[in-house]
Amino acid sequence: MASLNKVLLIGNLTRDPDVKMLSNGRPVCNFGLALNRNYKDAEGNRKEEVTFVDVECYGPRAEAVGRFFTKGRSIFVEGRLKFDQWESKEGEKRSALRVVLDNFEFVDSKQEASGLGERQPDIDTPPKVETPRNQSSSMTSNPIPKSDPDLDEDVPF
Repeated sequence: MASLNKVLLIGNLTRDPDVKMLSNGRPVCNFGLALNRNYKDAEGNRKEEVTFVDVECYGPRAEAVGRFFTKGRSIFVEGRLKFDQWESKEGEKRSALRVVLDNFEFVDSKQEASGLGERQPDIDTPPKVETPRNQSSSMTSNPIPKSDPDLDEDVPF
C-alpha cells in the first residue's frame, strides 16, 4: 500500500522558538505557526481563516531556527505530519497532530523581519563594494560583450 506524508507550509511564527536539549544531547526546537487563508464566501464577502500548527525540529535545523527566527517572522516549512497520543495526569486520553520539520527556508528579508527602515547586513552576504565614478578600471572601460562566441566561460576570475 502506497503512502505519502509530506507537508509544505508558509506562515508566521506565533511565538519565539523554544530550543531545548534532549537527554542524548540533541537539540529540539518547538514553535507555533499561523497560516492565513483569505477567501470570499457565498455572498462575496472577504473572509480570513487562520490555522495554527505546532512544529518541531531536531539537530542543526533546530539550532538554526532558534537562532534566526522570532515571533512574527515568516518561514517556509517542509516536513511531515506526526500524530502523538498520551494520557494526562487526570487519566484522560490526549492527542496532537504536529509537523516535524525536515527543511526550512527564509521567506522575508531581515529588513522586513526587523521592521527597520535600513537594511541590516546579512552574515552570509559580503559587503557591496562600489568603485568611485572618477576611477576607471579595465573591467569597466573595456567590457567584454556577453554575446562573444569566443568567450571562454570557464575562466576563473
